[in-house]
Amino acid sequence: MTGNRGDGGPPVSGWAKLVAEILVRDIETSSTFWQNMLGFRIAYKRPEQHFVYLERPEGAQIMLCQRSGKWETAPLDLPYGRGVMFQVYVENIEPVLMALTGVAWPLHAGPREVWRRVGDHEEGQREVFVQDPDGYLVMVAHDLGRRPPPGE
Repeated sequence: MTGNRGDGGPPVSGWAKLVAEILVRDIETSSTFWQNMLGFRIAYKRPEQHFVYLERPEGAQIMLCQRSGKWETAPLDLPYGRGVMFQVYVENIEPVLMALTGVAWPLHAGPREVWRRVGDHEEGQREVFVQDPDGYLVMVAHDLGRRPPPGE
């Protein structure tokens, strides 16, 4: 699923209210992973700045920027993103799983089905956890619906 509009324009789903911009070692390697393994598309890019803005059809958005030292507030050691996990909700995780297993990309956890209590009911999801080329932890999940809590 490489780029959809080249150097582009705004995301098809509109601008998200919060979008993470992550620093990467190599913009091409990371952009390829996020597109080919996780199903993102290019909304727009600024090649001269080694920057790409990615989106998924469901509305998830992320920005990737190759390290330049400009925005680094402390030394960066691998894996990057320690203490953060990105959650990406998709229609179906099977294409992501097929892409990952097709190239023998290591899974951090899953795939698994989990149900969690949310108020007076449980909500389920099928999820898988993977680290991108720079070590950022990403959970990709799809919705399994709602059900009453056990015993009720």
